[in-house]
Amino acid sequence: MLDNYKRTLNYLRISVTDRCNLRCTYCMPEEGVTLLAHSDILSFEEIKEIVTEAVHLGFDKVRITGGEPLVRKGIVVLIQMLASIKGINDLSMTTNGILLSQFAGELKENGLHRINVSLDTLDPDKFREITRGGDIEKVKEGILAAKKAGLSPIKINCVIKDSKGEEDAEAVQEFCKQNDLEVRFIHQMNLKTGHFSIVDGGDGGDCENCNRLRLTADGKIKPCLFNNFEFDIRKMGIKEALYAAAAQKPACGSFNAINHFNNIGG
Repeated sequence: MLDNYKRTLNYLRISVTDRCNLRCTYCMPEEGVTLLAHSDILSFEEIKEIVTEAVHLGFDKVRITGGEPLVRKGIVVLIQMLASIKGINDLSMTTNGILLSQFAGELKENGLHRINVSLDTLDPDKFREITRGGDIEKVKEGILAAKKAGLSPIKINCVIKDSKGEEDAEAVQEFCKQNDLEVRFIHQMNLKTGHFSIVDGGDGGDCENCNRLRLTADGKIKPCLFNNFEFDIRKMGIKEALYAAAAQKPACGSFNAINHFNNIGG
């Protein structure tokens, strides 16, 4: 599928829930988050139908996100369902890693190819502060479990404020070297002000070459993370919403005043 700027769209990012078991300071407020009603969240059958249509249109890369995808009940079943779709060459997930040690083996066995884990610091106290209560040891256990399961590559997403030369970022980079992990440095973003940049070690934020559409947990196709446009699958139909999103994909992101990271998946 091509957009109006001749970019080939082949990558669908799917938020399967707006719930999360952490409250990272740059993602969610400590309290007062308005969550979707369970009845509004896409069923696994709906997600599979959407992905099947997207594959017919040329999409071959799918990433599962949240919120935190591993808090979605039955997530392994969804991975199995998506892995059964012929034409998906890259099936991945982004997780905060807290529950990964419980699910890594099953995820791999049911068709997940690789995984990204969020890790901004190796200091347990800083990690607890950033995540508002998270236990960094559980994340480390999850990473080890993912390695043992054979999920590969394992990429670490490290959010930075200014540069990868920051103390915490350098510690994360050294941890990745020692454990044969890939690291991506992501400058802290702000949807409302439109602050974003190209990911160091990845291709996120590169508007000129962007190949992504996003599916929110309640069934909206978004052409861009930093844009207010969204097209309702349930109201428009799957193919129609995908084509509309491709047609409205902007040359470059601006800002997003209607979504939050927990319901769009970052």
